[in-house]
Amino acid sequence: MKAFQSIGLMKAVRFVLFGVYAWFLHIALPPVRVWLLRLAGASIGRDSVLFDVQFVNVYHYGFSRLSIGNRCFLGDGVMVDVRGGVTLEDDVTISNRTNIVSHINVGFADHPLQEVYPTRESPVLFKRGAYVGTGAIILPGVTVGERSIVGAGAVVTRDVAKGTVVVGVPAKILKKLR
Repeated sequence: MKAFQSIGLMKAVRFVLFGVYAWFLHIALPPVRVWLLRLAGASIGRDSVLFDVQFVNVYHYGFSRLSIGNRCFLGDGVMVDVRGGVTLEDDVTISNRTNIVSHINVGFADHPLQEVYPTRESPVLFKRGAYVGTGAIILPGVTVGERSIVGAGAVVTRDVAKGTVVVGVPAKILKKLR
């Protein structure tokens, strides 16, 4: 009951409706999935492929904060938190089971940590030609630079410079590309 009271009737209705829409996205073939996302307000370029991607926190703003460029690929099990906004420029690859987080919320308004960690939305940006390995976690406000590589399982807490390979938890620079 507390959850319902904290978001209100309209967001609760949106939560249910977008939950049903997510089911259709889950069962749709990739070209149909792209069409359904465009229909719902996402911007998706040509020749992009989205396998079984899970979109969360859609009930806040819909898909209006999701922008995917041309020739992008998102693998199975990718989780995209669209609340704070997520942008993929052209030729971005996001491997299976990657989590893209665009907001932080520790709990209800009266949660004891709210004063230390208030709810925050911050867009995530993947510049042209970026590649993210399997199981990486990209946190709010991060920009992954052009032609950069995020290694499998990395936790990216800060921006990744252009042409850089990062690995580890938290992600650290492994090397610069030519």
